[in-house]
Amino acid sequence: MKVFYSDVYVLPLPEGHRFPITKYRLVRNGLVEQGIVRETELHLSRPTSPDVVKLAHAPHYVEAIQNGTVERMIMRRIGFPWTPELVVRSFTIVGGAIMSAEEALQHGIAGNLAGGTHHALWDAGEGFCVFNDLAIVTMSLLTRVLVRRVAIIDLDVHQGNGNSAILGGREDVYILSLHGEKNYPFRKVPSTVDIDLPDNTSDAEYLPLVQREVARVLAWKPDIVLYQAGVDPLLEDSLGRLSLTMAGLAERDRIVFDACKAAQIPVSVAMGGGYAKPIERTVEAHIQTYKVLREVYG
Repeated sequence: MKVFYSDVYVLPLPEGHRFPITKYRLVRNGLVEQGIVRETELHLSRPTSPDVVKLAHAPHYVEAIQNGTVERMIMRRIGFPWTPELVVRSFTIVGGAIMSAEEALQHGIAGNLAGGTHHALWDAGEGFCVFNDLAIVTMSLLTRVLVRRVAIIDLDVHQGNGNSAILGGREDVYILSLHGEKNYPFRKVPSTVDIDLPDNTSDAEYLPLVQREVARVLAWKPDIVLYQAGVDPLLEDSLGRLSLTMAGLAERDRIVFDACKAAQIPVSVAMGGGYAKPIERTVEAHIQTYKVLREVYG
């Protein structure tokens, strides 16, 4: 198994910034320390080119990110200050996502220890998302005719409005989103299938929906699944509003991995969101996703 990572995923942020940027390094270190991912299975993510990013984003927006001329309002919507480090990080996260998808097509499973930036739109970022790695990977694979059908299984607690805004309406893309009905983004863009969950949804209510909808996705026979494995449905998450337990999240991941393995459909895993306080609970949940992955795939 190959898992892609780069130290540039940890972005220097102002003191007191609300985004838990340290989780990327903590997850990477925890996976190795616990023996879930071997050092030899970690591979350096390389930044992708602007032309690849432009497959899913407006050229003027990509160029503005590169040269620091992004409108102040857009940077406020993104939630990060513009810095050269942000530029490198953004292109590298997409590069890692593409490398992960290519590896999954070759060997069935791979992951990127970042990404799932599903709020970024065609011509703007928002919600801590600069570029939409899921949409870019989808367009890259389809444009190169490496696949004919792509499915995005998005189980982050926040609806992937950027996925649907960029890719919605394509007959070769299936987007499933299970998310908090009353949570961000407050203007949701219709996916292929949206499951709106009320506040405090429990494991018992959530897991049968995942089982049913994942089966429907795979019945569509995609050539690859891009799995947005956000852990913010966790009860302790500060931005989640759902009530999943750690065991419930593990079963959610197991449902996805078991079904894809049984159907012999490659899976590329993106980390997605997680904002628990303390952040160690989120780190534990992200690590657990790879623990389940290892149990299913060996």
